[in-house]
Amino acid sequence: MAELKEILDEKRKLVDQKATQYRTTRDDWNARTKEHTVIRNELNAEVRELIQNVRQQREIREQMNELVRDKKTIRSEANKKVKQAKSMLDSERTEKDEGNSGHRGGRRERKVTVHSLRRDLQKLEREFERGAHTGNNEKKVMKRMKEISSKIREMKSSEDSNGELKEARGMLREAMVIQEEAHVEVQKAAQAAQEAHDLMLQWNKEVDRQREQAEDAHRELRKSKKEADKAHHFYIVSLRCLHSIQDMLRAMRGATTGDSQRGARVEVQDLMSKLMSGDTLSTDELMQLQRFD
Repeated sequence: MAELKEILDEKRKLVDQKATQYRTTRDDWNARTKEHTVIRNELNAEVRELIQNVRQQREIREQMNELVRDKKTIRSEANKKVKQAKSMLDSERTEKDEGNSGHRGGRRERKVTVHSLRRDLQKLEREFERGAHTGNNEKKVMKRMKEISSKIREMKSSEDSNGELKEARGMLREAMVIQEEAHVEVQKAAQAAQEAHDLMLQWNKEVDRQREQAEDAHRELRKSKKEADKAHHFYIVSLRCLHSIQDMLRAMRGATTGDSQRGARVEVQDLMSKLMSGDTLSTDELMQLQRFD
């Protein structure tokens, strides 16, 4: 009986140690579960916020695209006005030139305008800067440039004195201002739409990245919860074993001596073997142990 009591006492210490170990392991896994839950919830909150930002940028992009279409319509109308104003100006200049020169036979010469003269002057200036004209040719080019400049001033002065030409030029300038403003507005709206689109794509990537992290945290949460449940199960089993051993020790301490001692010892040993083999003792068996005197 003393030998069995010693064995039971050793088993009690071992099971108590195991129970403490399982409890510590369970608490560690539960702490990790809480940590992963917090991380997952924070990431999911960030994902929801990012998704809202994506939607806002998508709405801004659609609004800017609609604005681009509206501004393009305005610009198209401005382009038409510029074209009409140029046509009117060319018509007035043609009538003026025909009135000054009369109707002559032969091949019609290229119409000379302030714009064409300026284009010729700019061409000569570029050639002169590159050093394409040297020596006597350089003097000829400089003379030609002065003549063109003088002709431009003469034609502008003549056009300014012509009320219809002046009005046509004013209409052209006004139409070109409207055209340029409309073009600038189109570019601004298009740039804003592109920026909103780029930001939407950037946040979409961030949503995917944060969502993946949230899923990783959720997987770790499930893993830690599973490990915590397993450790808790072993902890409960260890407690049951510990209580059973303690009950047997108490029963043995209260056992009586006499003819029934040998039979009681055998029965206790059988119950102990049953417990150590993994079986669970019933309430009746525990009560039977407690009745040993």
